[in-house]
Amino acid sequence: MATAVLAASTAPMAAARPRPADPLQQKVEAIRDTGAVGVHAEVMSPDARDSAYAGTAAMNTKRPMPRDGRFRIGSATKTFTATVVLQLVGEGRMSLEDTVEQWLPGLVRANGNEGGQITVRQLLQHTSGIPDVGPEIPALNSANGYRAERFRTYSPEELVGLAMRHRPTFSPPGDGWSYSNTNYILAAMIIHKVTGRVWAREVKDRIIRPLKLRDTSTPGVFPSILGPHAQAYTAFGTGTDTDVTKLNSSMAVGSGSIISTARDLNRFYAALLGGRLLAPAQLDEMATTMRAPELGVRYGLGLAEIPLPCGGSFFGHRGELLGYVAWGGATRDGTRSAVVYVTRDGGQDTQQAMIGLVGQELCRTRS
Repeated sequence: MATAVLAASTAPMAAARPRPADPLQQKVEAIRDTGAVGVHAEVMSPDARDSAYAGTAAMNTKRPMPRDGRFRIGSATKTFTATVVLQLVGEGRMSLEDTVEQWLPGLVRANGNEGGQITVRQLLQHTSGIPDVGPEIPALNSANGYRAERFRTYSPEELVGLAMRHRPTFSPPGDGWSYSNTNYILAAMIIHKVTGRVWAREVKDRIIRPLKLRDTSTPGVFPSILGPHAQAYTAFGTGTDTDVTKLNSSMAVGSGSIISTARDLNRFYAALLGGRLLAPAQLDEMATTMRAPELGVRYGLGLAEIPLPCGGSFFGHRGELLGYVAWGGATRDGTRSAVVYVTRDGGQDTQQAMIGLVGQELCRTRS
């Protein structure tokens, strides 16, 4: 017996197999290496949820990225707004062919902008020609502007008035495509007019609560992000980063103000494309896309169509609001979704790596 034990203990051990590298983790680290401070990506399918993190929660620290951290989703908010509008259309309470003038009389009527010629469809599709209010907001355009006005409150009417200082980007409406946050501020105002309740309340009652998106919120004028989150940074086109985490996002009502997490966004995209939020007719309207030259994708009603490297396409939206940048979406049937966000507005390499991650992960199958 003793000899047998000795023989077993002195026999050469089989070499341990190295664990295969996690493809998602590798992609997240590659995004960090393009200059992002922190990165989080998450992929969901009916039977799996995979997450990966890289970088830190704040510059010049070793604090890890928070698990299920919250962030400003920026223009991914537009998909929420378009969903509410299309729900109201499905209920027969309004039409995509209604004009802005019908719901908001006299509001869009200056410098060649004519609300009577612009339909709700054109707002959601960015084919209205209405100028973007973004360049009029100091907090979004320079470090000094941010420091001076990050806590300023805007009313939707004030924002539209700022946009009306300019002539249409193109005319007549429907004759071009140009991304404009003003379109979705107007859509939020129309939601209020149709329902008698503010945009934030409708988003909560129609999307956030039914889907149990517990970490998703419409902060209104409150400037802080509650709960776990990483700091956000932007250089405003200079070489110096500014911490831009605190922001009164009232300038982005309907267009970019929602706070969420990668997990909640995945659940939203999966539910939307899976037909849980819209009837088939309205979902088809949303996913009927046209060329959007400014973005290099196709665009429907609050939803972009992006080619997949394995063929076909996915539907989602890019989001950015001062330092937090996200890409996310789902396959057309909603069975697989992916979201990635960074906490520093990177350059073209960062953007390409982010959209590459989403596309590759939506193409990848798991055993």
